[in-house]
Amino acid sequence: MYGAEASEIYELLHQGRGKDYRAEAEEIVRHVRARMPGAASLLDVACGTGAHLEHFRPRFDRVEGLELSAPMAEAARRRLPGVTVHTGDMRDFALDGSFSIITCMFGSIGYLTDPSELAAALRRFARHLQPGGVVAVDPWWFPETFLDGHVATGTTVDRGRTLARVSHSVRVGDASRVEVHYLVADAASGVRHFSETHLISLFTRRQYEDAFSAAGLDVEYLGGLHNGRGLFLGVFDASAPVG
Repeated sequence: MYGAEASEIYELLHQGRGKDYRAEAEEIVRHVRARMPGAASLLDVACGTGAHLEHFRPRFDRVEGLELSAPMAEAARRRLPGVTVHTGDMRDFALDGSFSIITCMFGSIGYLTDPSELAAALRRFARHLQPGGVVAVDPWWFPETFLDGHVATGTTVDRGRTLARVSHSVRVGDASRVEVHYLVADAASGVRHFSETHLISLFTRRQYEDAFSAAGLDVEYLGGLHNGRGLFLGVFDASAPVG
């Protein structure tokens, strides 16, 4: 889970590496409105600092966020005054009301530790959906598409600060361990270093599809999107039995 230090620079570094939050949000909106044209509300689960939520906001009458990391949730609230951002866990959250659309972006679903947690999260999503509503999940890598030993780097400059990020990812059983190191430098404070380690599950496509189906979601996988990770879309049939 991302802490206070990373929450300050997380989005800037990913944008510096070419991540386009606006384009990704617009792509999601196109796909979900094709399946639910009248969608009026959206919940972004694991919303982070609100980078996607910012671009979802103008396209729906009501948007809300859910984030496990308290520093990330607070950053999203500062970014989006008037938008409700809940601090909570995707495995067991319980909110008032329901939504037309529920999104979970940028591989965040991979922080669930096993298929039973994945199924529990998808059931929670379904419980918060209106009939005919849509779940859109941007997954983490599949076991066969994960690059063991992958190194990623990125640098950017923001308001006099130079920011750098280096990560190393290795496979550990059915998960990937991602070690991330950050450098933050400015004229007044010099250079500061901190690091974080993340364990992110490598669920199979079948495991995702089984979790969607067990939650009463008619699932479809769109390959090639999000740098090759793809996109899962599930339409909620309120009359379907839930496993």
